[in-house]
Amino acid sequence: MKAQAQLIPGVTLKPRRRRRITLFDAVVTVILVLVGLVSVMPFIYVVCVSLTDPAVYVPYKLYLFPEKASLAVYRYILSTPSFMRAMGNTVFVTLLGTTISIGTTYTLAYALTSKTMPGRGVIMGIVIFSLLFNAGLVPNFLNIRNLHLDNTLWALILMRMTDSWSVLVAKTFLDGLPSELKEAAELDGCSDIGVFVRIVLPLSMASIATLGLFFAVRYWNIYTDAILYITDSAKRTLQVLVKSLLVDNNTSGAGNMAAAGSDNVLPSETIRMATVVLAILPIMCVYPFLQRYFVKGALLGSVKG
Repeated sequence: MKAQAQLIPGVTLKPRRRRRITLFDAVVTVILVLVGLVSVMPFIYVVCVSLTDPAVYVPYKLYLFPEKASLAVYRYILSTPSFMRAMGNTVFVTLLGTTISIGTTYTLAYALTSKTMPGRGVIMGIVIFSLLFNAGLVPNFLNIRNLHLDNTLWALILMRMTDSWSVLVAKTFLDGLPSELKEAAELDGCSDIGVFVRIVLPLSMASIATLGLFFAVRYWNIYTDAILYITDSAKRTLQVLVKSLLVDNNTSGAGNMAAAGSDNVLPSETIRMATVVLAILPIMCVYPFLQRYFVKGALLGSVKG
């Protein structure tokens, strides 16, 4: 420390004092640890039951670690047509819905940034109004039925195509882009569509990634719309399948069917828990790596300098 102080004449470095841990700090730490354990315990139980060998599984027993690990339940679920069909429907709705939502949101937001667009004030008023009020459940259901979209996956996509909050966030970001770039592109003979595709979209990739994550999570966890508009079991999404297993106590015969290539009957409880793990696993794998984009999305456009 003295050697470092001599390198800067006239400056004396004081030793850093260690912060004393008070009783209040210890109590708060213990409480937070307990809350964290209570929050994590259900997930640990679900994972452990799903990994427990069906031969040693005991109902109504607390599992914090599988007595005998086995992937037989996962292999069985991944071989069932109902699960793979529900997973395929969810992936289709998520990928296509996210793409359509990003295109719709940024197209509308870019149009609202133009002060010369006819009817800009009216459209902006509609966006603000829909931010505060919505039509409700019954009008939306009648709208889907009149458009003949009921019992189709398009009902899940088009009903969540965009929302007022996303449009306002995207518009705020686009308003912050330098107007000189647009003017320079127009002088070079670029049309409005060319400016949007070649200039605006490449500069908006950060906000597109942020809102895209929100859209993807929203479509992946879609549940209410799937219950209301989908009646065909072949078109149900993954979340509806999980609900039928957990709430309706309906395993579609899975609890009474033998695993592929085995004469052992798989307990329905292990099938339910493994289905829950497979339903949340994709988002849980992606979310920790993209957490910073979610935080950025919450603050995107909130401060404009």
